[in-house]
Amino acid sequence: METAQSRQQAAPGTFTAFARFVLCGGGVGLASSFAVAGLASWIPWILANALITAVSTLLATELHARFTFGAGGRATWRQHAQSAGSAAVAYAVTCVAMLVLHQLVAAPGAVLEQVVYLSASALAGVARFAVLRLLVFTRNRSQAAATVRAARPVHTTVARASAPADPAVLCQAA
Repeated sequence: METAQSRQQAAPGTFTAFARFVLCGGGVGLASSFAVAGLASWIPWILANALITAVSTLLATELHARFTFGAGGRATWRQHAQSAGSAAVAYAVTCVAMLVLHQLVAAPGAVLEQVVYLSASALAGVARFAVLRLLVFTRNRSQAAATVRAARPVHTTVARASAPADPAVLCQAA
């Protein structure tokens, strides 16, 4: 019982989880940007980006399971699949943002590209945080809460069926 309670208390609040999400996701993202640049010197950029995105998503999901959302252990295959789905949507959002930029501006500078890419990444990241917190890693918190609730005895009161009470008595009780 004490273990279930400590697991329930270990789940961080929204602000703490978001700060950890930014730290873990940002750290992995920063390392990934260097990895993509390095790998792109050997293979096409789009392939390098896809490979690094896959690896970084696996790493980030493990970090989020263990550290960000306080799941208390390794991520499950289901959580990895759901996280990969949210990462794929975030990847699509950043690709669309860059495509739109290149449709609107004939030759955007590196600074403008970075502003657009990072803005799209930030918006996608906030949405991804919500998906991971509310859908992907919520199961562990609800299981811990259910374990705590099940460990406590539940006292209930059962009312007996009886003949209708006298209306005068009902009025006095109210």
